[in-house]
Amino acid sequence: MLLTFMTMGAVLRAQTPTLHVETHLVTLTFSARDGGGKLVGDLSQDDFKVYEDGVEQKLRLFSRESELPLTLGLVVDASSSQDKFLMQHLRDIETFLHRVLRPQDQVFALCFGNHLRLASDLTSNPAQVIDGLERYSKVKKGDYDFPELAPDETREGGSAVYDAIFASVTEKLAPVEGRQKALILFTDGEENASAHDEIEAIAAAQQSDALIYAIRYTEIKHDKLTADNRHGIAALRHISEETGGRDFDALHIDLPQAFTQIGEELRSLYSIGYYSTNKQLDGRFRKVVIEPEKEGVLIRSRSGYYAK
Repeated sequence: MLLTFMTMGAVLRAQTPTLHVETHLVTLTFSARDGGGKLVGDLSQDDFKVYEDGVEQKLRLFSRESELPLTLGLVVDASSSQDKFLMQHLRDIETFLHRVLRPQDQVFALCFGNHLRLASDLTSNPAQVIDGLERYSKVKKGDYDFPELAPDETREGGSAVYDAIFASVTEKLAPVEGRQKALILFTDGEENASAHDEIEAIAAAQQSDALIYAIRYTEIKHDKLTADNRHGIAALRHISEETGGRDFDALHIDLPQAFTQIGEELRSLYSIGYYSTNKQLDGRFRKVVIEPEKEGVLIRSRSGYYAK
């Protein structure tokens, strides 16, 4: 007869069920402005409510992120549709860096057509960014010395906007922690080459809690928008709205003032966190709405997240 002996401790361990606790912490950043467009910087946790798919959520985290350093990606369209604006991109980017970047901030520059070339890696030196962009603009498609993100030889078109966003977020912004993250797009938004679609680009930004600001350069020929023009305009507006950013018509506004607004907004964001009452991580999209209690306050935030 084979006897098996167990200690009392082993018996108790065998009989004690294992408790598995899954937490689903959702974090979002948002900006708040009054009816006149002025940033509101004195909100408290009691000044708004948060709903996920219509169900109110209990806040666990709340802070104002005015002191967080920035990590920014400048995503510059170098496809043929933007040839006319290439030098303007450079001038505008130099203005943007002058108005927004501080010594503790970091920025990289990615140029794209149907390849995604890193003109300047993460740096706090604006001159390094401008130098990389100027060198790229001089040689453009013929220079392969610039590192390539997400190489894909199957891209047959000339403008991979969505791939540029997706790669910038997943390869450059997603690993960053403890910083406010944003992409600034300099493009007309017209797309014909990406392996990823618009929804995938938005989802990547939402998952990384990265805001996207679109600076749009649309060339209108014969005083009439083409189908490509309309698609690009709509896409940039949708991408920026869904991620909590904004879109700007670069050719018809005071662009330096817009850059100042972006910088002020990135340094005046609120951060919240809650444990979702929906515990199923089913990959589906959850719509999140932040409702202010104060009358006249307008909230801008990403529209939700995918529960992965």
